Amino acid sequence: MSERLDTWLQANVAGYEGPARLDKFGFGQSNPTFRLSAKSGEYVLRRKPFGALLPKAHAIDREYRIIRALQDTDVPVPQALAYCADADVIGAEFYVMAFVAGRIFYDHRLPSMTKEERAGIFDAMNRTVAGLHTIDPAAIGLEGYGRSDGFLSRQIALWTRQYRASEVERSDAMERLIAWLPDHIPPEQPTRIFHGDFRLDNMIFHPTEPRVIALLDWELSTLGDPLADFAYHAMSWRVGADVFRGFADLDRAALGIPEEADYVRTYCERTGLDAAPHWNFYLAFSLFRVAAILQGVWKRALDGQGSSDDGLVVGARAKPLAELGWQIASASRPS
Repeated sequence: MSERLDTWLQANVAGYEGPARLDKFGFGQSNPTFRLSAKSGEYVLRRKPFGALLPKAHAIDREYRIIRALQDTDVPVPQALAYCADADVIGAEFYVMAFVAGRIFYDHRLPSMTKEERAGIFDAMNRTVAGLHTIDPAAIGLEGYGRSDGFLSRQIALWTRQYRASEVERSDAMERLIAWLPDHIPPEQPTRIFHGDFRLDNMIFHPTEPRVIALLDWELSTLGDPLADFAYHAMSWRVGADVFRGFADLDRAALGIPEEADYVRTYCERTGLDAAPHWNFYLAFSLFRVAAILQGVWKRALDGQGSSDDGLVVGARAKPLAELGWQIASASRPS
């Protein structure tokens, strides 16, 4: 680790005592993430990637702001320790947060668990996303964190631009979704915190209990439609494990994984929202959005800027996910 970074940490992270060692985590397709091991303890450092970046992408400063705002709520987040806007320290903006010891599950099938244990993990996820979507952003100082009007139309326009900026090859399904989504936007929901990447492997669970102790990766967060955020999370019920962290092709009852309808109903009971009238739109939008995100992963990998070794493999999944999104959109009927 550089002497300049060590000096900055001593000046800005309370209680820090070096020297420290940086070890890159294997996960993270977007913002590179490092374990920082020092005499004073364990920390996590997240920075922007190097190279040319898409507009508004890799928003490290926003990520730091929101975990600070959530510090005293029931939504579990790591303690935010310090933010550095000076790219000269390590070559990019970065922030430091506390290291949270617990379990991270990368396989949504949870192969090492019993049926009862899986059910507990899924309920903990549901409880966490519902808890996030019941918070009034203004009550925790986030009233200016994003616009409250026209969220879905702006998101569709944003991810269309991002997709165009990183397009590797033409996808007919993406072209159809780009045309279809703006004409089928549902009525606006109450404005809530939109995590943007709520999934199993962005959560740290208690070492032994079915309880989320830290919700991670807030880079895509903003204020917006909570049902769009939840539908992104619920995509796993529609895709297979070999496509994008899903379990559509599994015997969910035997595994203790709730069915999609039951999981959505529990979320709605906890939040007071009604997902039913426009659920297909939200799923189609979510698949369109993740396809655009993965297109960016693919392009960065091709350009040699990927932050994870499997960027080419992950990015190539953009096309089949867009095709699934169009299948769902095509099945939609006016409510």
